[in-house]
Amino acid sequence: MRRFAILLASLALVAAFLPLYPQEVRPDAHLKGAFRKPPQNGWIFVHLEGSPFDIGYQHGYLLAPEIQDAEKVAVLELTHEGKHDWKFFRNAAKDMMWPHVEPQFREELLGITAGLKAKGVKLDIWDVVALNGLCEWEYYVKEFDRQHRTTGQAMLALPDRCSAFIATGSYTKDGKVIMAHNNWTSYLEGARWTVVFDIAPASGQRILMDGFPGLIHSADDFGVNAAGIMITETTISHFSGYDPNGIPEFVRARKAMQYAASIDDFVRIMKEGNNGGYANTWLVADRKTNEIASLELGLKNVTLMRKSDGYFVGSNFPIAPKLIKEETNFNVRDMANSANARHARWEQLMTQYKGKIDVAAAQGFLGDHYDTFEKKDDANERTLDGHVDLSSRGSPPWQPPYGTAGAVQNKVADATMAEHMSFTAAAGHACGLNFKAGEHLRNHTGFAWERSLLRDMDAYPWTTFSIAP
Repeated sequence: MRRFAILLASLALVAAFLPLYPQEVRPDAHLKGAFRKPPQNGWIFVHLEGSPFDIGYQHGYLLAPEIQDAEKVAVLELTHEGKHDWKFFRNAAKDMMWPHVEPQFREELLGITAGLKAKGVKLDIWDVVALNGLCEWEYYVKEFDRQHRTTGQAMLALPDRCSAFIATGSYTKDGKVIMAHNNWTSYLEGARWTVVFDIAPASGQRILMDGFPGLIHSADDFGVNAAGIMITETTISHFSGYDPNGIPEFVRARKAMQYAASIDDFVRIMKEGNNGGYANTWLVADRKTNEIASLELGLKNVTLMRKSDGYFVGSNFPIAPKLIKEETNFNVRDMANSANARHARWEQLMTQYKGKIDVAAAQGFLGDHYDTFEKKDDANERTLDGHVDLSSRGSPPWQPPYGTAGAVQNKVADATMAEHMSFTAAAGHACGLNFKAGEHLRNHTGFAWERSLLRDMDAYPWTTFSIAP
């Protein structure tokens, strides 16, 4: 009996870990209906469909070279200063994040791993989960270092990311919703943040979103779903706070994109299990009701505002006084700060273009170079189309490793486009300026550590993408 009990215990142990090591599968059993289009104006379009595992498998299989490359970028960015190695992030992915990933998204992550394996890419499930935590690690590491009093703690001020607006009613040309966003990040990441995902899941809503190879969520968070929900965001500058017992942001963001059928749904999903990771001001619209909302989602402080006529803008500035005081060290009076300068510019544009905002105007906003601090056109870290690499002053927190950074791609959707599950996008800077890696590294030798993976980032024309028929 004792031997039998031991055998049963051993089988149970094997069964518990078996899902982490998918058996060999026939690719055609999971690739049905999925496809990848040839690159178009700098973008890769992929269509994924089916069960969570199938969607993951298709993702890993169709984007295997890009995911392998993306993991190298993540490792370089997260470890180049030597404070924590990749093993640290893999272990945190396994021990801290994985227990809070719900089954359907575990299956999708495992599917990505299996798809990669089928293409000969040797990344395991913890590499994939760690990659999905890319936008959260700065928050986690800062809290980890604070609690463990680690020498050389992570910088207090997290870097600004993104410029965005959402408007409706009397502010738009047709009186309906319009949404626009450009992603600010390092050029290491940004030159690769060029995937358009068309996802038709077995449950939930169909999704069209931009994204980064290997991530199950958009991560810079621009997308529309078949229920009429339009979503984007900008991060909250100088934010501190992270709850390792919460649900990873990448899980909540993907779940909201897939399952929200109303603004209330979106808010509920994002608040449930909020861990403070990648703390954002979310800009959301319901094209069915023509309502827009701003959800400032801190860890301790959450503020929701809604309008049926008006606008919300985002450029990484915190809004609620209580959140500013308790969860940031943001200086609202420093108009030389990028977030404040861009906020001022958004207010100017919303006033100037009231009643005239359409897709063309929104595209122009995302390429805007007016610096409200200098009161002149000057492409730098204070302009809506961010060029941190061209900044003459290198204002914090844009310092190594963030100096080779700025706006890297752009998206716009109005209500009509969202109804037809489409949006327009431009890879690179919307202003048309190209970034040349070799020239930048010759002029900025302090970023030589980027040389092995830094790419040119050319500006491409606006291109419209729609879900597959």
